[in-house]
Amino acid sequence: MRTADLFKKKQVLSLEVFPPKRTSSEDTIFNTLEELKWLHPDFISVTYGAGGSANNSKTLEIASFIKTNYAVESVAHLPCINFSKEELLLLLDRLKEQGIENILALRGDISPEHPPCTDFSHADDLIAFIKEHADFNIIGACYPEGHVESKSTLEDIHYLKRKVDAGTDHLITQLFLDNDYFYAFRERTALAGINVPIEAGIMPVVNKKQIERMVSLCGVQLPKKFVKMMERYEHDPIAMRDAGIAYAINQIVDLLAQGVDGIHLYTMNNPYIARKIYEAVFRLLAA
Repeated sequence: MRTADLFKKKQVLSLEVFPPKRTSSEDTIFNTLEELKWLHPDFISVTYGAGGSANNSKTLEIASFIKTNYAVESVAHLPCINFSKEELLLLLDRLKEQGIENILALRGDISPEHPPCTDFSHADDLIAFIKEHADFNIIGACYPEGHVESKSTLEDIHYLKRKVDAGTDHLITQLFLDNDYFYAFRERTALAGINVPIEAGIMPVVNKKQIERMVSLCGVQLPKKFVKMMERYEHDPIAMRDAGIAYAINQIVDLLAQGVDGIHLYTMNNPYIARKIYEAVFRLLAA
């Protein structure tokens, strides 16, 4: 099933996992998936790390495993900086062979350790190419606080509209910690004529190192109440974890009440955290 069709009937719950970085840890992702399946997600997306074909194989393997073994729709991340046009066409054929219908099309994070391919400069180039050569449901990324490389939120919406016009079927936001950013972003997209479903990406923040990385990479703003929570619990790992879960639950409850199209939970491969959020919010909705 194409993920865009899921939003016609309900508010969607989806999860994100990532392939292990070390071969010796490969079994852990399948243990994680075994626990996550009981949360009955509408789909699970599988990220793609830097580093070439090895990550490509892991992403495809895990996405195929999810769909085959759990009857849950899977989404394969596809960053354009990792592929030439010829390589991409071969990968699209492999995805079709595995029955995967959904692609999260991204530019990808540029790393000095892995020089990017130059056939595609931006995600909208990739999306247009896929739509021209194959029949996939395309998911795009969006940024409630604006992409870190955009000069303004207006410019950011301009580029997002290009991405949607190129063929994006549904959008997932980068994480945010203040729902007001999401509501303002949703208004801007409506004014720009962007009318595809928009899922809110939520990452439960459970340690200080994770917060610092988010700020440096994504430019995420930290609300005062979040900073106070961090200052109070940063030296107590269990209390910090539980406070981060509670913060995410409050975000999700508010978003659902305000009619969000769906929630995309960045699980960080931690089924305990995902399960606690599901039990607090989504189990009640499913009852």
